[in-house]
Amino acid sequence: MQDFENQYQEALEWLFVQMPNYQIDGQKAYKPGLGNITKLCDVFGNPQDKIKTIHIGGSNGKGSTSNMLASILQEAGYKVGLYNSPHLVDFTERIKVNGENANRTFVFDFIQKLKHLPEDIQPSFFEFTTIMAFEYFHQQKVDFAIIEVGLGGRLDSTNIISPMISAITNVALDHQNILGNTIEDIAKEKSRHHKTSNAHHFRG
Repeated sequence: MQDFENQYQEALEWLFVQMPNYQIDGQKAYKPGLGNITKLCDVFGNPQDKIKTIHIGGSNGKGSTSNMLASILQEAGYKVGLYNSPHLVDFTERIKVNGENANRTFVFDFIQKLKHLPEDIQPSFFEFTTIMAFEYFHQQKVDFAIIEVGLGGRLDSTNIISPMISAITNVALDHQNILGNTIEDIAKEKSRHHKTSNAHHFRG
């Protein structure tokens, strides 16, 4: 058990070193566009198309909204996946099913797959954790997967999904160097979902 724990921690350390992470590296970790996430999803068989998703965006309140919605659906008897960030203590907090963190063995094995990706795919930390969440939810056969955006905006990697419903919480001045300089610009950017033909948008 201790050997696996050491291997798991080493794998996470490797992931944080290899993948640019916005929480640590700032804007240089941000990779706009859906090219990388599209290639990643193709490599793993497009698991995002095999699950029912709900997309949560906005500036403030998206985390609490995601958690409340997950609790409501779970209480109604559904098996619910929840993807949000950042984590507080353990990486597996980012990916949950019915309130339980992702299995560490799955996370460890998935990180190993990163080392064998095609050379033309150079994912960010968030892009890689996003495809990890999609694959975990698919393997766990969730009824619904609630997906919280990263920075938000039309180029956010979570926009690879085709959500049943999209919700936008309160919008404030955040990430202005990426999303825009005014509330109006940021709201417009955050409301632009890549695939919206079957989605409804709500602002709260």
